[in-house]
Amino acid sequence: MAFKMSVQKFSGKISEVEIGTGEKAIKIGGESILPFYSFDGEAGNTQKVGVEISDVYPEAWTDAFKEMYKDVADCPVKWAEYVEANSGADFICLKVESADPNGLDKSPEECAEVVKNVVEAVKLPVVVAGCGNYEKDGKLFEKVAQAVDGNNCLFLAATEDNYKAVGAATTMAYSHKVAAESSVDINLAKQLNVLLNQLGVKSENIVMNIGCSAVGYGYEYVASTMDRIRLAGFGQNDKTLQMPIITPVSFETWNVKESIASVDDEPAWGCMEQRGINMEISTAVSALVGGSNAVILRHPKSIETVKELVSALA
Repeated sequence: MAFKMSVQKFSGKISEVEIGTGEKAIKIGGESILPFYSFDGEAGNTQKVGVEISDVYPEAWTDAFKEMYKDVADCPVKWAEYVEANSGADFICLKVESADPNGLDKSPEECAEVVKNVVEAVKLPVVVAGCGNYEKDGKLFEKVAQAVDGNNCLFLAATEDNYKAVGAATTMAYSHKVAAESSVDINLAKQLNVLLNQLGVKSENIVMNIGCSAVGYGYEYVASTMDRIRLAGFGQNDKTLQMPIITPVSFETWNVKESIASVDDEPAWGCMEQRGINMEISTAVSALVGGSNAVILRHPKSIETVKELVSALA
């Protein structure tokens, strides 16, 4: 008797979102199957891997990165050009840390000029991440969205506190995409998507950032939340949860003890740089097999490894 593979069919489908312009533009989403289950149906677009850079010198980053980017880290344009040429990433995530009120507290206008220069210097799509202060990010994204109008950037992210300002500025006033950021909870993720829709933001312009943590630091909550979101989108055809997911892995993994404890402090743990790479890869792979359509990483070796895995499984 011939073997007949069992196929799991879903009624729902993840929306497709395009980021960037020209030949380097990327598309995420579009699948109607669980991650990498290409034998079950339409796989949509291949998962994408981005590289994180900052608009200021990365004082808080480990010495390995400072050495790696020593010739470019003091200039975001040079840094962006360097990672475009050398990292193999599908997109660039520019974190606008200079806007932080507890740091340099640069004006939205100053920051917008820097982001504009970066976007115009590279061909890769650019994801613009804020400083983490919700009020300041709302003002920041309004100016940045205007400055880079026509480049179809993704803004990371709109939250419950600033979604009106961010959503209106990025996707309604200008032609960009927006990430809806929630805190590892399916109901919060759904609520924010609904609020953005009610504001007038179209679903095809929304990407979800449901939250992240490094593996070993409560990642099981991320995994279960992502599973519930994807199963609701596929199995229940819940259109309020059928947006692609982006996961800023590097924001979490390079801050945990395993990645930053020196060899002197933890001699049994081995090379600090390799520990950080391992933590980043482990978390990124977990996110991708759980349903994330794009991950943001920091180390070139992490990017290379994760892209190889995606290529092998896609």
